Amino acid sequence: MNFLCKTLVLGFLLLLTIQNSFGQLHGLIQGEDENEKKPIYNAKIRLKNAKTGTLSKEDGTFELSLPKALPDTLIFSANGFYNDTIIVTKADRFAAISVILYSMRALPEFIISSRRKSSSISKMKTLHVEELTTAELRKAACCNLSESFQTNASVDVNITDAVSGAKKIQMMGLDGVYTQIQMENIPYLRGLESSFGLQSISGTWIESIQITKGTGNVVNGYESMAGLVNLEIKKPLEMEKIYLNVYQNIFGRSELNANAGYKLSKKWSTGWLAHASSVYGQIDHNMDDFKDLPTGDNIAFMNRWAYQGTKMEAQFGFNAYQDRKVGGQIGFVRGMQLEPNPQDFKYGVLLNSKHIDAFLKTGFFGKRTNQSLGIVYNVKYQEINGSFGIRNFSGVEKRGYINVIYDDYIGTLDHKIKTGASLVVLDISQSAESLMQNRKEIVPGIFTEYTYTNSRLSSVLGARYDYHSLYGSQFSPRLHSKYIAHEKTDLRFTAGKGWRVPNYIIDNVSLLANSKQWIAPNEIKPEISWNIGGSVVQEFKLFNQKGSLTVDLYRTWFENQLIVDRDESVNAIVFTNLKNGSFSNSFQSELSVSPLKNFDIRVAYKYLDVKAQYGGQMRQQVMIPKHRGFVNLAFFSRNKRWEYDLTCTVYGISRLPVQDDPNNPSNQLFDQTSEVYPMLNGQITHILKQWDFYIGGENLTNFKQKNPIIDAQNPFGSKFDATTIWGPVMGVNIYAGLRYSIKQKK
Repeated sequence: MNFLCKTLVLGFLLLLTIQNSFGQLHGLIQGEDENEKKPIYNAKIRLKNAKTGTLSKEDGTFELSLPKALPDTLIFSANGFYNDTIIVTKADRFAAISVILYSMRALPEFIISSRRKSSSISKMKTLHVEELTTAELRKAACCNLSESFQTNASVDVNITDAVSGAKKIQMMGLDGVYTQIQMENIPYLRGLESSFGLQSISGTWIESIQITKGTGNVVNGYESMAGLVNLEIKKPLEMEKIYLNVYQNIFGRSELNANAGYKLSKKWSTGWLAHASSVYGQIDHNMDDFKDLPTGDNIAFMNRWAYQGTKMEAQFGFNAYQDRKVGGQIGFVRGMQLEPNPQDFKYGVLLNSKHIDAFLKTGFFGKRTNQSLGIVYNVKYQEINGSFGIRNFSGVEKRGYINVIYDDYIGTLDHKIKTGASLVVLDISQSAESLMQNRKEIVPGIFTEYTYTNSRLSSVLGARYDYHSLYGSQFSPRLHSKYIAHEKTDLRFTAGKGWRVPNYIIDNVSLLANSKQWIAPNEIKPEISWNIGGSVVQEFKLFNQKGSLTVDLYRTWFENQLIVDRDESVNAIVFTNLKNGSFSNSFQSELSVSPLKNFDIRVAYKYLDVKAQYGGQMRQQVMIPKHRGFVNLAFFSRNKRWEYDLTCTVYGISRLPVQDDPNNPSNQLFDQTSEVYPMLNGQITHILKQWDFYIGGENLTNFKQKNPIIDAQNPFGSKFDATTIWGPVMGVNIYAGLRYSIKQKK
């Protein structure tokens, strides 16, 4: 009977132990000092969330009961040694672990340095994401966003016309409006900013750029059709205490950038970013009586604040800029009135753009690891107006945006889930000559995304449903997968749907720089596309240095696309809702090697097959070269005081819009093609303590498109056209500048 009672008592105590503990963790903690490992006595072992812990015994061993709420972070600490952490999960119950802490006594002969690639494909992410760091952005003058992609093969930046200086990006051969651009996951450069916004943000503000090919995550919205570009702006805690950048080139462009970050307390910090630029030289190297580069000024300012608490984080701030440009014929200035005599008219280009937006990002952390709730708010006001000759345009945009995201996991961290809702409220009006496009829209949406991860395979399956107040329901499924075929071989696959409502006037406002009439459809329909593709990333060693080969292939096809048909007529630009009649095939391969520890080489080739029905025939899109080659050489001295960079891009021929044949009296239309041409850019930087001195050159081969403006002598005539632009207008550009920075104390 006594034996039975004792057994019941022991069983009851054992049951209580099991109920109050998920398992007993056993371990050994050692310290390494001068290559000798010894057990550490009285080392602290504690669980971050559970707030429980223990001390190691004289032989370095320890035992710790794990709670039910897992995963948790296990923290190891001991006097004279660096701390270490590991994540423990339910799979670690009754496990045994061994931990080694390293001594704080630094040995000079064992100082190790490492170098992160300035441009690389993220191995950790399921999607194909290429990251450009500040080291990559330093390779060029990089005074605004449009110049941040000069040393990158994935994103093209093209001039839209020969008189306004506007630039647009392209991905996979598709216009930049099909690439979703975000600033820290907040929609940016949308709507009225699509044509001129690239030059509105300073490159010195940017901490990194992430380029995603194919459709992005459903969390980021429905407009990612060809890719996604996310801009990470310098954070107040990580940016320089003081940063100055001064730039000057031979074309009369001057710039000043100033950043400052301050830590106000343990939880609060703030950052200030300012940019001012001016172009004051009236340059006409090709002697066509038109400015090769418009004059004007740009002023931009951003202020951001950050709060970092134990249960909650927040960021908020505002961004504002004003951009004014004056282009056209030499002698035309802002405010000039048309003379009574038409012979004295000056063809002028005016652009006035004003922008302000405010943002707030809040994050709340749950009791479990990876459990959080994030809310993003953004309001924006944009105003634009100007003219190309006697053709005026204007627009006003008011936008509100909210995105709520809940993160959690199911069972273990191998099964993560994101779900949430978004809301877009838009009031936009735009006009050009007699054409108007005004609309008010409300777009609520819901989304969910499931991520599965194991040692080799990771997949992201997402779907979102949006209801547009004007165009009804849209369902957007998306799938991304990554398979680690080998330790150094990653395979990725992506497929999904994207859609957008086109703003055909502002999206194509540069096409006003000619005398052609615009013909618009009676109804504007949403553009809908599907994208499917994949990539292979193979790492290897060459000359005892790491190298990689990346090959990707993507296809985008449109259920509906608003195409700009410049072949239907030589006297008109026709906008057409084209159903199942357009596509883009994109192939790119890139080899990255480092024959020396301080010498990087990147070589890339890109093929673009972008077609639609133009003029009743399936044709290659105009001004899109099918072939493009790219080489980037980067070298830095062993003492890290000198940096050298050289980038050469070779553009293949592209098809030009149909034109009148001056030698054919029947006025029969004929096709023309552009030339093959190179673009060579280089820069040398000398680093002296807090100072960087740099000098560089752009278009060092001095290639210029001949006669970029058709019939420049008669700017108000029926043949005038400044939009058939496929190459550089400017010749060799030499620039110089300096950077000064004081880093914050950590």
